[in-house]
Amino acid sequence: MTVTTSRPSESEPVVRTAAGALRGSREAGLVVFRGIPYAEPPVGALRFAAPRPVQSWDGVRAAVSYGPPPPQSSVLGTDAQAPETAGDGWLTVNVWSPEPGPGASLPVMVWIPGGGYVIGASSLPEFDGGRLAQGGVVVVTLNYRLGIEGFAQLEGAPANRGLLDQVAALQWVRDNIRAFGGDPDRVTVFGQSAGGGSVAALLAMPRAAGLFRRAVAQSVPGTFFSPELAADIAAACAAELGARPTAAELSTVAPSRLPAAADAISAKIGQWRERWGQITHRPIPFAPVVDGDVLPATPWQALADGAGRDIDLLVGHVRDEHRLFSLIDGVLGQVTQEQAETALHMLAPGPDGARRYREGFPDAGPEELYELVNGDWLFRMPTLHLAQAHTAAGGRTHVYELTWQAPGMGGALGACHGLDVPLVFGNLGSGQPALLIGEPPFPEAEALSAQIRTAWTAFAAGGDPGWPAYDPEQRLAQLFGTRPAVTAYPEETSRELWQNHTFPALPLIGR
Repeated sequence: MTVTTSRPSESEPVVRTAAGALRGSREAGLVVFRGIPYAEPPVGALRFAAPRPVQSWDGVRAAVSYGPPPPQSSVLGTDAQAPETAGDGWLTVNVWSPEPGPGASLPVMVWIPGGGYVIGASSLPEFDGGRLAQGGVVVVTLNYRLGIEGFAQLEGAPANRGLLDQVAALQWVRDNIRAFGGDPDRVTVFGQSAGGGSVAALLAMPRAAGLFRRAVAQSVPGTFFSPELAADIAAACAAELGARPTAAELSTVAPSRLPAAADAISAKIGQWRERWGQITHRPIPFAPVVDGDVLPATPWQALADGAGRDIDLLVGHVRDEHRLFSLIDGVLGQVTQEQAETALHMLAPGPDGARRYREGFPDAGPEELYELVNGDWLFRMPTLHLAQAHTAAGGRTHVYELTWQAPGMGGALGACHGLDVPLVFGNLGSGQPALLIGEPPFPEAEALSAQIRTAWTAFAAGGDPGWPAYDPEQRLAQLFGTRPAVTAYPEETSRELWQNHTFPALPLIGR
């Protein structure tokens, strides 16, 4: 491939990667490279295939603009398909470095965006890595295939193509990050929500072994699918398009059309409650598939069996995980007794889980019970169980909970899902999650963000975020609130309610 470019000026940084030379920009004391392809566009003959290494190019390729986001849902109004970034070169990375050059050997932090495996792009302003990189790390952000393109279980296609994309990006980091000042032996993967679930999956994937030394998993979702469930959902999505769930048939459908078909299934997902079970409550049409090959087991089972034992793990969640979703669903402040009972009977663990929740939280009304069981099922307890499995197998694990009640929206959302993202990146006034922070000035948020960024970068550098490792006796956790403190893991009632649950791959429950 030949790339025609203008000759870079002396002020424009140029690095040479394995595929060719790149020209970036200088911003706030950093060198920044955007839109670097780590794999060939997964279209045409490569549609629904495992990612292929990017072809080399001649000349100096401009890397000053984000690559196009992958096709994705627009159901939440977060469609990232901006006209200026249209195209099919979705598989790109972006790099922020305070000290480029092969002699620097800085820690590397690789961010995997979240978004329910259906939305998300590294180009979103909340994921700008500039402030985090100023803490002395090289920050890498990436795109991966979403929805049907990345996670549908299709005949003739490998499972978990979105996860395979992430592995390919980590291989690119291993092979190229020295040119940007990074140390390939000190790579930390970090992600939130579906990004946290991806981090958990990577810990369990043989293909990812050796590609990272540390991992940060924020608000890990407990939804991993059996092949049978994933195939049934894929068949429903394909039927919306008048097709069968095969790579051959869906390859004839334009990528831009697939998210709308998946959105249509999500909108009427309750019709499949007797077949798909718990995922119809949220709804959750896509998740990593425990296929036995790309992902041999759930992360909880894999870690309990010793996978990732040599990986340092930092894992945690926010206190009020479900409150944002209650707002999105239009039930915040008006959950009925019937809605609470439905959630308890669908999601609480064990045959008497609903009763045990009511007894465990005797003063909780319908709204609190609804939020607790939803948040525990989807994020809080999967996150804690990941820590416990890793610790039990001999891994070093640090646990935290974000308890700070953000002032945005009058404080009604508390410490809600997604609040950690602007605090980790320090982007308090840009992007949708920043709406949770409230209006500037941000003195309290700035102080908390600085503490969290210091912990994350220290962990990436040496494996110690600044508080003791988790153990099954003391169960110490860092609480990030107005006044951060180390204490016993605070959600003790929920921990006891879920202690015997295993978070298996979700089955197809009806035929």
